[in-house]
Amino acid sequence: MLLQIALRKKASALTALVTAAAIALLPVPATQAQEVRGPPVLRDTETEQLLREYTRPILRTAGLEKQNIQMVIINDNSFNAFVADGRRIFVNYGAILQSETPNQLIGVLAHETGHLAGGHLSKMREQLANAQTQMIIAMLLGAGALVAGASRGSSSGNNGLANAGAAAIAGPQEMIRRSLLSYQRQQEENADRAGVKFLTATQQSPKGMYETFKRFTSESLFAARGADPYLQSHPMPAERVAALQEFASTSPYWDKKDDPALQLRHDMVRAKISAFMERPETVYRRYPLTNDSMPARYARAISTYLHGDLRSALTQIDALIAVQPNNPYFYEVRGQALLESGKPADAIAPLRKAVALSNNAPLIEMLLGQALVGTDNKAYTDDAVRILRAAVAREPEAPLGYMQLAMAYGRKGDYAEADLASAQAAYLRGDNKTARELATRAKTRFAVGTPGWVKADDIVASKPPRN
Repeated sequence: MLLQIALRKKASALTALVTAAAIALLPVPATQAQEVRGPPVLRDTETEQLLREYTRPILRTAGLEKQNIQMVIINDNSFNAFVADGRRIFVNYGAILQSETPNQLIGVLAHETGHLAGGHLSKMREQLANAQTQMIIAMLLGAGALVAGASRGSSSGNNGLANAGAAAIAGPQEMIRRSLLSYQRQQEENADRAGVKFLTATQQSPKGMYETFKRFTSESLFAARGADPYLQSHPMPAERVAALQEFASTSPYWDKKDDPALQLRHDMVRAKISAFMERPETVYRRYPLTNDSMPARYARAISTYLHGDLRSALTQIDALIAVQPNNPYFYEVRGQALLESGKPADAIAPLRKAVALSNNAPLIEMLLGQALVGTDNKAYTDDAVRILRAAVAREPEAPLGYMQLAMAYGRKGDYAEADLASAQAAYLRGDNKTARELATRAKTRFAVGTPGWVKADDIVASKPPRN
């Protein structure tokens, strides 16, 4: 189930933090000075599980296993990954799609773990704070010289004093900007070395990281031909790749290949992302009918249902299930295809199977809850409430679960819980006005001091996250 949701607005502050070093000392055109919004996020149990398995040994080696680091997939087809708050690694779906091997993606994740383990975010905050202080001092000194020059008239000597004031503002600004960029370049180099260290400690090859960075030396993302190396936030490509190769190639696992079973899972996820995110003609170019591999069949089956041919899609999905009868994600796709084709009752059986095989994955439970609610059969209502409550307890930041839970409670006639669940869904979507209105109404339906009343009161009292 590949779902697109919007990250709560609190993420906007995190995004701003990531870009702060680049823009804090530069003028921002009025057309760009808009409210920063949280990036759109993609949710999929299969993809997230694979990413967790990729990062788990690396985080353990880095001493971050107990920090509950989450993987977040961003709806962006460019190759990129970043950290923004010390507890999440953000990965564009384009990075997954463009990584031909697990090792290439794992190398990128190891690099980002290097940023987390090195505390680079908090250190950058300190650098930014110091830079801001220096900038204020420079501006005050420069402004003083400007005022002095202006107050003494417009003689050439006094104009010189004013010009000196302007230079006192501009000079330190450029120097501070270069200092910040130099510091950021050093952080990138340190993250490269830390990533290689983590990969070696977990008996994985650092070649994938090297291959990825080398590939980008000829592409615009890292191209810097003719650029001033002191104005780059990342090390110059040739220098960075050469340094990375020098210390990465000494790893005893340099030539170690990915396990074939892991490569297959990686290819299956890439096929799934392609089917959901790319045009059908692109999918069929990547996975033509002459390609009879499991990933190709997976991509074509999903693309077929997405573009209206349910009968053919179900035939293709059933053929996949015949090969891997214990793959929960095949049953999930079958259920999702039926559900989105207006057949919720038919979707229940495959989704129950998917829930059982996935060890009660909460996102799949939410799909099952949606199917149960969508049948309009009140006999399913209690089951839907039970399943959805369990799902949101383990996945508390997914609006879909609360939306379906609100509908289920409405069917039961429990309007207090329905209002509360609706308020929680609105809050997670970033619609704070609607969330407070619904929560206020929910408070009137609950007895004062009960758990439902307290949750509703928390939403009413909450303040919109600062951007």
